[in-house]
Amino acid sequence: MQSAFDNQIFDNDYRLINGIEMHSENPEHFLIPPQVMKRHLHEQQFVELRIDSTRFSVHEDDAAKCACPSCNGEMSNPILSHPHPASLVELPSQNTPSRGWGEDFWVQIVARENGFFRGIVDNQLIESRLHGLDLGDTIFFHEDHILAIHPVHRQDLVRLMSLEDLKELASWLRIQPPGFDNQ
Repeated sequence: MQSAFDNQIFDNDYRLINGIEMHSENPEHFLIPPQVMKRHLHEQQFVELRIDSTRFSVHEDDAAKCACPSCNGEMSNPILSHPHPASLVELPSQNTPSRGWGEDFWVQIVARENGFFRGIVDNQLIESRLHGLDLGDTIFFHEDHILAIHPVHRQDLVRLMSLEDLKELASWLRIQPPGFDNQ
């Protein structure tokens, strides 16, 4: 899977965004699932990824700074967001014009191997004309790219945990900011 990931190329310099790096840059606003949760992810579960391109980082008709839909933090590059996977919730059609923005989207895991995943895109992507990725496409990603785990899976993941895993999760929860409930 790693070689498939390494050979995966998106159009127009789009790339998957590393959630670990985003959290490091903006830890108060951009929260990601803990490693202990990621370790228990398996087939059929949904995770959120982001694709973006520095090629389209300037948007003259947009505000200089805008609010990130994932964390409400300030950002300079607009991001489109899909609240749920299309196969879980019937979503209205979206008639948003393609503008070169980044996009958060849901992927259903198909396989996992040594920190790498193969998944199926489970949203109709608005920017697909620019990055070439769309509903039903196969995508390869690393656990570091995971921005969120869909809420429907969280209890199942906790049930799979050993006592040591639960202690690790409890330690992680203790250091989260007040009101944290996104991941």
